Amino acid sequence: MPVFFVCAGLLGLLAVFLTLNIGRLRGKKKISLGDGGDPEMQAAVRAHANLIEFAPLCLLLIYIASDFYGFRVVAGLSVVLLVGRALHAGGMLGVIPKGRFLGAVSTTLVLLVSSIMVVLAGLGLK
Repeated sequence: MPVFFVCAGLLGLLAVFLTLNIGRLRGKKKISLGDGGDPEMQAAVRAHANLIEFAPLCLLLIYIASDFYGFRVVAGLSVVLLVGRALHAGGMLGVIPKGRFLGAVSTTLVLLVSSIMVVLAGLGLK
């Protein structure tokens, strides 16, 4: 479980970084609300929003699954989620080539696997 908690904490720090990045861009570009139609601001807002849309649900599912599956499975899913979210954010911000794609695929896989695991556990099939 320690790996899960470290990954969850690091995802929280990623959310803080992405929030501060939006604030920095707002000041720099003098955009107080919305994205002002600015492509860089749009990418920053979406990088943050996408993390907030996916990370909590994935973390919740992984946490629920931890009652039924071993440490390695939970740790593996947690690390893949963290790396995927970091790749996606880096790709959205133009720092990591293909990061957006790789991050989206890995996050979707974590969501799929953890969802199936929780369903199976709920049905008593684990």
